[in-house]
Order: sequence, then structure tokens, then C-alpha cells
Amino acid sequence: MAISAAPKRSRAPARAPAGPSAPPPKAQRIPGKYERLCWERQARDLALAYPNGIPDDPRQTEHPKGFWFDPERAEEVVTWIQTLCRHSKGEWAGGLIVLEDWQKNILRIVFGWVREDGTRRFRTAYEEVARKNAKSTKAAAVGNYLTVGDQEPGAEVYSSATKEKQAKIVWDAADAMVRQSPQLRQVVKQRKKNLSCARLQSKFEPLGADSETLDGLNVHGNLVDELHAHKDRSLWDVLETATGARRQPLTWAITTAGVYDPESIGWELHEHATQVLEGVIEDDTFFAIIFAADEGDDWREPATWAKANPNLGVSVKYDYMVEKCEKAKTTPSFENTFKRLHLDIWTEQVTRWIPIEMWDASDGIPGALEGRDVWGGLDLSTKLDITALTLLAKADGGFFDCFFRFWVPEELVKEREKKHRLPSYAPWVASGHLIATPGNVIDYDFIKADILKLGAKMNIKEIGYDPWNASQLAIDLQRELNPTVSPFGFMMVEMRQGMKTLSEPAKEFEKLVVDKKLRHGKHPLMRWMVGNASVRRDSNDNIVPDKQQSKAKIDGVLSTIEAVGRAILAPKAVGMGAEFL
Repeated sequence: MAISAAPKRSRAPARAPAGPSAPPPKAQRIPGKYERLCWERQARDLALAYPNGIPDDPRQTEHPKGFWFDPERAEEVVTWIQTLCRHSKGEWAGGLIVLEDWQKNILRIVFGWVREDGTRRFRTAYEEVARKNAKSTKAAAVGNYLTVGDQEPGAEVYSSATKEKQAKIVWDAADAMVRQSPQLRQVVKQRKKNLSCARLQSKFEPLGADSETLDGLNVHGNLVDELHAHKDRSLWDVLETATGARRQPLTWAITTAGVYDPESIGWELHEHATQVLEGVIEDDTFFAIIFAADEGDDWREPATWAKANPNLGVSVKYDYMVEKCEKAKTTPSFENTFKRLHLDIWTEQVTRWIPIEMWDASDGIPGALEGRDVWGGLDLSTKLDITALTLLAKADGGFFDCFFRFWVPEELVKEREKKHRLPSYAPWVASGHLIATPGNVIDYDFIKADILKLGAKMNIKEIGYDPWNASQLAIDLQRELNPTVSPFGFMMVEMRQGMKTLSEPAKEFEKLVVDKKLRHGKHPLMRWMVGNASVRRDSNDNIVPDKQQSKAKIDGVLSTIEAVGRAILAPKAVGMGAEFL
């Protein structure tokens, strides 16, 4: 799937120069991890909706959420683009756009899935692919379709970017398509920085963060170009909130990989996309596909190039890739640029500590903890975000059964929904995996009462905690009766967040996961946090989870490490005359 013109001449790539082996034939191209997960997600959805194949009336869906797939809508956008949109530059100028299979399938998925009310399922499409894979051309065609072909009265469609000059790249391509198409010229009026359809009262314009005004927008379509270049989320938030009055708005983000920045909207959307595809986060409104080299791939090999460049041999010329790769080999300073622009690898990024596949492999159904000896870890973050408690009970065979409790201020959940922050906390609250405490700050009295209730059911031997935020709560818990263990209250043990204290518990936690001894039940919020976590190492190979460098919240990981420290390591130190933990 990719964009090319009607084949006036051969598409075969030029003979490969000396150097890397020849490019893999299209039939032998092996998709990268996140591309494969995208197609697998589509297959799962179809199987849920139509276990016996798509019927004559596709509205007869068995999907648990009522989604159904409309083949006519899916094919309509493909046909519309290939019939009405033409190239304006290069060797295919003037020729009709011919979509490659990968591009057709993306369009079919985004436009073909429908909700019970008849509107589009997907409201955001995130597409990440290396440069020169015709992102802007396809985005321009989608913009024209949303302006005219979507039949939306009064549609406002924008090509947006950090600078209006950048936003005009997609818009200029759309403008040129109209100029090249006799059919579109009949219904679309072209002005400076404006395409409009009088019959629908719709318009398509470029829009940058530096544009004169961003007020009063009513967005039906938003094509976001090079999202990785957005230094903050201000423009994204303005346009996202401006879709609220539309029946079926669509935001389509197109980007190559960028330089890792945990505060950028580009990295936030990239991470959300990977977690949706991995099944860590459930977001039925978000379509994602990432064409990228996989970890461990040899960046010098054409098979690796093909993962990030589905148009290799079409719009991405093979000899061009050879030239750039050779430059990266001989110019070390260019290597990261080659990886980022041509292999879609985010550079200077942190490395995930525990791969989500490894965490899932450690899964097991935890046994009930009532009446058992348990050890706890409490990570009390700031008053404005998630607080985590982990309780561990030992089981035969070296296994540990896990119990997780997470709390968050109720108003924060609402605020994230209002500002479209990803991921949304609301589904976890609805499922009971996250407890919303009253008010706009974390309610320590609520948490204390909850822990007391748990202490009445389980024999909580000790709770490790970081004194940075939790000193007062720890004092309060120490003063409370804990009748199942001691009449003197809970045993609260300080565990500061440094190498000396957390390295050994962190290594034990890692070992339990690798040995598949941690029965965690795939708690979805904990699974998300494990996927966020990175570690810092020192010269002696000590490790500690790094909140600053981790991709998002990791409170559950820290509380579990603290619980591991109390359950495994602290008992070993008893009677040894050594100060430990």
C-alpha cells in the first residue's frame, strides 16, 4: 500500500550498486512489529464482528461494542482518491494517483469502521513512517476527500503544523490536485490559502501555530503534518477541542520519528500508539500504524529499510537509500539522522526496562490474599496524580501473588478527559482498576481508610514507602491498630528512592518477572506502568527506576519493588546484625 501514479513506465528499482544486498522483493517484505500489530488488530476486530465472515448486511455485527465494518464506505474513499486525485510533481505529474496496498488498507480501516449510530469509529489516525513514503500526498488527498467527498455540510478542514509554512506543504499538494483534476475544479473554488465547495459550504485551509487567529474553529478534519516537530501540545489541544461540535471529526497525524522528548505531543502520541497496538491501552477511537525498524535489526540491511519504507522501490528509490546508508557508515554524526528519518527510529530515547511481552509471559492468576501474610509497598506521588499500593503474598514454588490498588483525584480524571490527555484514566476508573478519590487533590484520609480495610482482611507484615511524600500518612498508619498483626499499628519502613535502597529490590523484581514467578493477573493499569518504566544504571551495575526518564507514570512499578524489598530481602537481614533497607 503506497501512493504512485498510473504506471506509465516501469516501477522496478534501478540495479543495486555495490554494497548492501539487493532489496527484498515485495512479496518477501517482512513487516515490523507495530505494522504487524496494526493488521492483527484489524483481523481481531473483524473476527469479533463477523466470526463467520462479513454477511450481506454488515450491520448485523456481533462485535461486543457494536462496531461494524462497511465495505462500501471503505472502498469509496479509495475509489474517490484514485479517480479524482492526480500527481502534480515529479515523474508521475498529471497521472492519477494509484494507491499501493498498504495505503488502501489504512484508508479502508479508518473510513470503513462504523459505530452503532452510523458515524465513523475512529476519530484519530496516527501514521508514522519514514520520509519520502508519500505521507503528504496521501494526507492532501484525504483532506480533499473530507472537504468534498465526505459530504459534510459546512466542513472545516485544516492542514496544521507548528508553522503555517509547514502546514502549506500538505495544503499546497491538495491545491495542486484540484488544479490537475477537471472534476474537482468544477466543484472546488481555489483562492490563496483557501479551497472551498459552495454546495457544501465547506473549506480547506492551512493553519499554523503562528497563524493570525485560532479562535472560533469548528473542525471536521485536521491533517497534522510532522507531529514530531511540535514542541508542545498547544496547537494540538486547540484543534482537538474544536472538534467537539462535529458528528464524526477526524484528526489524521502524519509524522516521521523525532528526537525523544517526554514532554512533546509527538512522543506522547507515539507512546499511546505503541500501547494501543500492544493492547496495553484500549482506545477504540484511535487508529495507529507505525512503519519502523525493530530493535536489534541491522540498520545497514535492505530488509530493515523495507520495514520503515513500505514504498521502497516506488517513491523511495533503492539507490537513494544505498547512498544515505553509505553516508551514515562513513559519517558517524549522520548515523542517528539516517535512523530517524529513514528507519523511523526515535533517537536519544530511553530504553524500556521490561518488554511488555516479558511482563505478559510472567502472568498468572493470583490467589486470594485474605488471611495470608503479605508485604506491601506504597508509592505516594504528588497530591495531583496516581498513588499506588502493592501487596505481595508468598506462594509455593517461589511464586508471589500480587494485589494492586491505585488512587487518583476525581477532578484529575475529568481534567484529562476535558483536555484529551492520553491515556484517559476514565476507563480504568469505570472498570474498578483505578479508584477516584473526592476532590482535586489526593485524599490521604480516603487512602488511609482503604488501607485499614485491607489490613482487616490480610496480615500486612510491613509496608515499605518513600518518605518524600508519605511521611504523615506513614505516621498515621503506624498509630492505627492493625489487629491482624500487631496492636501497635502498621509496620512502616522507609525506602528512599535511590540506588542504595532500591537496586537490590529492583533486581529481585526483574528476576521474578524473567522467571515468571510474579502472578499479576495482567492488571491493565499496572501493565501500562511497566511499559513506561526505564532504569538508570551506575558503573557497578546497580539499577533504579528513573521517574524522570520513564515514558509516563511508573508508581505501580515502584510500589511493587518496595513490596519485593520487604517480602524477599528484609527477612534475610533479620538477626544478621546488619542494617538493611
